[in-house]
Amino acid sequence: MTDHNDPLDTLDDQYASAAFRRLVRHLRHRHDAQNIELMGLAGFCRNCLADWIRDAGYEGDKAQARELIHGMPMEEWKATRQLPATEEQIAAMEKSLTRNKPDLR
Repeated sequence: MTDHNDPLDTLDDQYASAAFRRLVRHLRHRHDAQNIELMGLAGFCRNCLADWIRDAGYEGDKAQARELIHGMPMEEWKATRQLPATEEQIAAMEKSLTRNKPDLR
């Protein structure tokens, strides 16, 4: 649900896309920030960004979208960057997800 009074909706796409690319590159560099930790703290992660670009019209499939965001195929990401989630991280993620709005489009 879009808030038509939100000034963010008036932000030029040039600036929004530059900020998005900077965010993605930052997350690529900061692979120490695990997806499960991002989910536990903020309720979104790299995989969510991949889903969101698909929701916005990106024509690639799920694997292509994730590769675009992760900067490598998902299987490579998992093998080289992803650590096993702890019970505490999973609990934090589940609690955090309850705080998400159902639709922020």
